[in-house]
Amino acid sequence: MQPEIDVLGISIKTFGVMFALAFLASGAVVARRMRELGRPVDWAYEMGFAALVGGLVGARAYYFVEEYDSAKEDILGAIFSGGGLVWYGGLIGGALGVVAWAAWRGILNLRLLDIAAPALAVGYAVGRGGCQVSGDGDYGDPSGVPWAMAYPDGAVPTEERVHPTPIYETLAMGLAAWVLWRWRDAFRPGVLFAVYLMLAGIERFLVEFVRRNDEVLVGLTAPQLQSLGLFLAGAAWLVVVRSRHGGLRARVPETAPAAPLRSASDRV
Repeated sequence: MQPEIDVLGISIKTFGVMFALAFLASGAVVARRMRELGRPVDWAYEMGFAALVGGLVGARAYYFVEEYDSAKEDILGAIFSGGGLVWYGGLIGGALGVVAWAAWRGILNLRLLDIAAPALAVGYAVGRGGCQVSGDGDYGDPSGVPWAMAYPDGAVPTEERVHPTPIYETLAMGLAAWVLWRWRDAFRPGVLFAVYLMLAGIERFLVEFVRRNDEVLVGLTAPQLQSLGLFLAGAAWLVVVRSRHGGLRARVPETAPAAPLRSASDRV
């Protein structure tokens, strides 16, 4: 584990490096898709910046609310410290940032959500690598499986061999990103994003069974309840689309010239 690296006398947190790489990877995916659709590639970088700002604010705000009892003793320190970023808060904040940007650009529609779906999965997969490299405490319960590992030099150290859950999540969401990218032209507008919600919900729900989070309701952890909400939202979305259109498959490829990024029928 390597929570920090020294570069010319400056200490740089490895989690922050991976966090930045996650946004760069997501931006590259969006740029590739924008190019396929014949849209300005610069939009990918604008969208990434909006997601970055919104994600940082959301992740910090979620952490502050979740850990208020300890954070209230030093509010400014809790807000501006290097730690304390919660993924669900980052997802909400990042989504709001992108929605605000899309509304400003006049392209707030279902196709935009589909463009974001594989990028979100890629970003999450890379970002979880930061949890693994820094050993920030997101590892799982003690385990005797052959691939269990200790984090003696992590930011939150442990000598016990535990489930390396950040690796599980990187592999799972990396696979999800590959599937979403392969399906990018297969469905009606909005369906791909609904599938992303379901995959993200399933992944986090399952990995929580071997993580260290406490149960809060009916034997489930708070992230599991949130993941269940994501899955149900995605499933309900698919039901609505199917009932309205009689199917989920796209009639024409999304890359066809006749399928502009913005159309009246695709608006959110």
